[in-house]
Amino acid sequence: MLAHTHKEFSFVVPARYEQAFPLFGANEERKWAAGFDPHFIYPSPPRDQQGMVFVTEQEGRTRAWTNTVFDSATGHVQYVYFVKDMMVTTIDIHLVEAGGQETRVDVVYERTALCKEANECVSELAIADANGGPMWAKAINRYLANLRNAANSNAEPMRSTP
Repeated sequence: MLAHTHKEFSFVVPARYEQAFPLFGANEERKWAAGFDPHFIYPSPPRDQQGMVFVTEQEGRTRAWTNTVFDSATGHVQYVYFVKDMMVTTIDIHLVEAGGQETRVDVVYERTALCKEANECVSELAIADANGGPMWAKAINRYLANLRNAANSNAEPMRSTP
């Protein structure tokens, strides 16, 4: 029997929906996800959109990705990636406004081994998937804080009027 896993996590991003949604496109994700460096095949130049295709090198393996849903109107983003002769992974992301300056993010990882030798790897990755919320939240929150700090340092200092 080949392994199949289903893991979910949720977190809140301290940003309005309009700012948070684009961060889940592969091109924008490279700004906050350390080590995530997609090499775009389509579109060229790289742009986040439904149907994008790219490859990454992660954990010593080439992953071929496609984006099957990138819909800002519904807050739905979905990726599928393949590791040759090893596994198929689906990442399903839903974003929803959670109050003025916050956005809730729900993530589901599903992995399926393509051979018995991949069962252990799929199971190990599922453990990381289940615990991914705090890691994603920390990375995105750090990125957003750096943006705010940069914006504040570039702002004109307030001057008092006599």
